[in-house]
Amino acid sequence: MIKAIIFDIGGVLINLDMDGCIRAFRENLGFDRITELLDPYHQKGIYGDMEGGVISADTFRAEVLKDSRPGSKPEDVDRSMYALLAGMEADTVETVKSMATRYPLYILSNNNPISMSHILRMFRDYGIDPDTTFREQFISCEMKLLKPSAQIYLEAVKRVGLPAGEILFIDDNEANVLAARKVGLQARVYVAGTKLSSLLSDL
Repeated sequence: MIKAIIFDIGGVLINLDMDGCIRAFRENLGFDRITELLDPYHQKGIYGDMEGGVISADTFRAEVLKDSRPGSKPEDVDRSMYALLAGMEADTVETVKSMATRYPLYILSNNNPISMSHILRMFRDYGIDPDTTFREQFISCEMKLLKPSAQIYLEAVKRVGLPAGEILFIDDNEANVLAARKVGLQARVYVAGTKLSSLLSDL
């Protein structure tokens, strides 16, 4: 029996716009190396280092600005990163609100301080208070662990305080879902463009 649900953020709760983000980095900063760093599931290079908690947000900004158009500013880096986050579907918003009345909800995400500040504002804009809707937020840069490592799932299970088999994990990356299943979590793949409510209709 499912007693708690853990959601990924990007690609599940919030839509991603890879092309829009690449375009923003090029237009706002003249930073063409973004295509080397950006990935739908696991960021690379300095982007991945920030999400893994290896470097700070300020270090990431400084490294991007080294290869950007003269006169570019740290806020231009942030604005470009926000372009990756393309909003929430109405069905997703209502599903999260509904599930929060029935289950303890959590989020588990490979993410970074710059994007998370915008994500939390975005949740609130859609009427979801992240502090009350989600019991805890498992964010890679804070945990210094990245999906699909077993350690990040095991730590999440420990902090949820339930047997792994009683926790449902939702992610859009099959590799992350398979890794979650290996540590005993129940896990399902969310397919972009489908309704989150349909994936959870049997609960």
